[in-house]
Amino acid sequence: MAMQSGFIKRIRDVMRMDAGINGDAQRIEQMVWMLFLKVYDAKEDDWELNEDYYTSIIPEECRWRNWAQVDDNGHAMTGDTLLNFVNNTLFPTLKDLDVTPDTPVKKAIVKSTFEDANNYMKDGVYLRQVIDIIDEIEFDDVKESHAFGFVYEEILRDLQAAGSSGEFYTPRAVTDFMALMIQPKLGEKMADFACGTGGFITSWLGQLQKQVKDTAAQKQFDDSIYGIEKKPFPYLLCVTNMLLHDIEVPNIYHMNSLKHNLLDYTDDDKFDVIMMNPPYGGHEDKSIQGFFPDDLASSETADLFMSVIMYRLKKNGRAAVVVPDGFLFGLDNAKVAIKTKLLTEFNLHTVIRLPGSVFSPYTSISTNLLFFDNTKPTGETWFYRVDMPSDRKHFSKTKPMELKHFDDVIAWWNDRKEIELEDGPKAKKYSTDFLVKDQGCNIDLCGFPHEEEEVLDPLDTIRNYQEKRTTLNAEIDKVLAELEALLTGGAVE
Repeated sequence: MAMQSGFIKRIRDVMRMDAGINGDAQRIEQMVWMLFLKVYDAKEDDWELNEDYYTSIIPEECRWRNWAQVDDNGHAMTGDTLLNFVNNTLFPTLKDLDVTPDTPVKKAIVKSTFEDANNYMKDGVYLRQVIDIIDEIEFDDVKESHAFGFVYEEILRDLQAAGSSGEFYTPRAVTDFMALMIQPKLGEKMADFACGTGGFITSWLGQLQKQVKDTAAQKQFDDSIYGIEKKPFPYLLCVTNMLLHDIEVPNIYHMNSLKHNLLDYTDDDKFDVIMMNPPYGGHEDKSIQGFFPDDLASSETADLFMSVIMYRLKKNGRAAVVVPDGFLFGLDNAKVAIKTKLLTEFNLHTVIRLPGSVFSPYTSISTNLLFFDNTKPTGETWFYRVDMPSDRKHFSKTKPMELKHFDDVIAWWNDRKEIELEDGPKAKKYSTDFLVKDQGCNIDLCGFPHEEEEVLDPLDTIRNYQEKRTTLNAEIDKVLAELEALLTGGAVE
């Protein structure tokens, strides 16, 4: 079995000899488009068996079984012949498949998956070797298919160390904890509007799977997800991930969630549950702000996604969202408006503060988990600080955060008590009046002691500085406005 023979290491060793592969990000991308075609071919075997008159959207010569696999005589394309076929036949064909609005999603995903995919390998012999390793996986073998799920998770974890590609992967401990606390129910539909590699969807499905007892429940399970991903590489990773989890019709779409007028959403565009980690630290084109009401039009992507989430959460719906520290303490006009809306129109019942190294090595910026629902305005918000475990100073790629590190907060969740430590409050509740009026929407509470903060890398330091400078400017503007009002005898809004 391929799973018992160092699958990833074998591929990595071959690719390192190819002059076209430059770094881990390209290695992973190269590996995954081949895995997608292998997995898709296995799915087509099932569809051909279970559906009358099934026809593949992929032309026969481009189906994995007809070009990648060794034939009955032990022959297979290799060298320049293989390289020429992949570059000049396979990729152009898959990128130009005939897809219409009537094309079933499970067929249309082939074209959208390959629209921006690339073949980086330049040596057809090495390419042949990689294909042979991938073709060893037997997806019709339940045990081997299950084992490959763990291998794929390892591939996704590798992204965290692969430069900027780390932004697409949220540590599994975090997504599993959030799914556990959100308590999925059959019949609900969950959405992630920047789904990356599909981590939140996978954790949602993992919790929901326990409730599947019959075919009707299986249908509800299969229809329970919706994802959008803007960037082509994580989209490819996510669709492959869904196929590996036996979601045969992945409702995952390759588009930009922010390019839609916020006020045009109707009840049909809303979801029972939203779980996501909005991209932060990046900026969209300024024209994107035109899709948002003036008071919510921020230049920061995390802020924009928070508005999308609020507008697309059903009445009585639930949300769990990862946000950076800057969202909590930020006091620029857009952030204040977003947090005011969150606290006065939604029920922000819990904020979980995470240690700074949870997303290491991709970023050292501290993050937080917001849990809220669309049931009523917030009355009070609980803050809980998850401290570093006593056996380590920080998390890393080799020692990542694990679900067990949430044991204390899970135990606290249903029996909430305020916890005061020598270094300050670890768990404490605050009224909405305090958060909005007294704090001015600075909800940076129950944070970590300053002496324990890690030294951030230069980019994260700049991001933090920009957030704090913007906040300081907003505070100065507010003080100046109050002073001017006092001097002129006017009223301050």
